[in-house]
Amino acid sequence: MTYIVNDKCIKCKLTDCVDVCPVDCFYEGENMLVINPDECIDCGVCEPECPIDAIEPDTNPNTEKLVLLNKELSEKWPNISKKKEPMKEWENFKDMKDKMERFFSNKAFVEKK
Repeated sequence: MTYIVNDKCIKCKLTDCVDVCPVDCFYEGENMLVINPDECIDCGVCEPECPIDAIEPDTNPNTEKLVLLNKELSEKWPNISKKKEPMKEWENFKDMKDKMERFFSNKAFVEKK
């Protein structure tokens, strides 16, 4: 078993989970995070830290596509190991449905200078 980030993270990108991860297996995209399933040690400390339930075990039903997506994007996106501010207006998006279809971006996070 491993943990994955689901579509609830899109347009929210809360990073409470990142702060507690002992192996730094989170990666940051433009508008969401993912977990590298090969690096995750299945400790589960990140799951209860997410206030919007965007982290779940890969043993949950219908997670197959998300496991592949987390794996693929974690190999392209930069690692994140420290908590950051969430996305602006994240509270407006936290309970929204169909975020994958409406807002998903496969672009990596780029630090604005």
